[in-house]
Amino acid sequence: MPRYRKRPVEIDAHQWHQNGDHPQDGPANREGQVVRYFRRPEPEYSGQTAHDLCGHIWHDHGWIDTLEGGHTVCPGDWIITGVQGEFYPCKPDIFAATYELVEG
Repeated sequence: MPRYRKRPVEIDAHQWHQNGDHPQDGPANREGQVVRYFRRPEPEYSGQTAHDLCGHIWHDHGWIDTLEGGHTVCPGDWIITGVQGEFYPCKPDIFAATYELVEG
């Protein structure tokens, strides 16, 4: 089976913890353009219910539109700017295993 290596590409990334953390989103007291408020009408996503994967309540989450559709952003996720200027979330453990800080 052929094997492939990911091309070395430098990216911009910012760790997100709450509204306003992404530099293109502005102050935390309003909805951002990159990471929006998390909104779901179903009762299992009510504001004070904890997310099974990260343990934070749903009210503390964000939502991001990607080229593949929308994704939930958990506190601590990294927001990566893709090669076409798109944004997408990445879990901290995947980010640490995939990327390293560029010096200089």
